[in-house]
Amino acid sequence: MKALSIKQPWAFLLFGQKDIENRNWAIGRNKNYGPYQNQRTNFYIPLPSRIYIHASKSKDDMTKETIAWILRRLDEKEQSHFMLAYERLFFGAIIGELDITACVDKSQSPWFTGKYGFMRENPVLYKTPVFCPGQLGFFEPGAEVENRIRMQNGHIT
Repeated sequence: MKALSIKQPWAFLLFGQKDIENRNWAIGRNKNYGPYQNQRTNFYIPLPSRIYIHASKSKDDMTKETIAWILRRLDEKEQSHFMLAYERLFFGAIIGELDITACVDKSQSPWFTGKYGFMRENPVLYKTPVFCPGQLGFFEPGAEVENRIRMQNGHIT
């Protein structure tokens, strides 16, 4: 299964109210399949696709302004949950999995800010994150990492 590395706190929010992942590049733009090419591989991402979510090591997006922007999009209960989780965010780990169901260039979602958005469904946040290096774009985490995901979190995929 492919993985997508996302900066925190955005990765964590995909397992709550954030229903879209913003990108400057598209997938699935040619009917049911779309090419996505990174520097190391050339492969297709079918839509829908189940993927792992990797929380990158970067903490660049965790500014006070970003946190305020996020909190304005959450109700009071969700704000409390987010602030508790915020203190314990994981970095450099696969934290869960979800389905990418569509790639859109317009959305009514309050979370949509990009040129393109990957719509998500069926998110599963892992009880135990699996630490591993990430990469830009989609990447293959490898058999050893996938085995650790199954051992630490049960057979989820």
